[in-house]
Amino acid sequence: MAGNDHSRRGAEALEFAIVLPVLMTVLLGVVDIGRLLWSNTMLAHAVEAAARCAAVDAITCGSTTTTQSYGVNQAWGLNLTSSAFAVTAPVCGSQVVGTMTFSFVIPWFYVVRPFGASNAMTLTATSCYPS
Repeated sequence: MAGNDHSRRGAEALEFAIVLPVLMTVLLGVVDIGRLLWSNTMLAHAVEAAARCAAVDAITCGSTTTTQSYGVNQAWGLNLTSSAFAVTAPVCGSQVVGTMTFSFVIPWFYVVRPFGASNAMTLTATSCYPS
């Protein structure tokens, strides 16, 4: 009986060694997808706030550079620069387009489509606020 008990513990350890990498990949993948969704939401919020500011508040966002700076300040937790925001004035009013590169933590995403050979993807958000 004692020999049978040892072989059973070895089987449990082997099963754990097989399941653990898969479990950790799934867990970290869920966290990474959460980061992706949060970053996309923050970028959309910053673009929308900057477009509204450009259309409504001529004191705070009277020029392209001040509107870009306002967009950077509204992108909480994202490491963006003013060049991430493009400000234009089309027919719709004040339009702001924001782009950022999102890098995945999980290195295995580079084999999954649509990411291709890279471990990053570009997020883009556009907002137009009537003047």
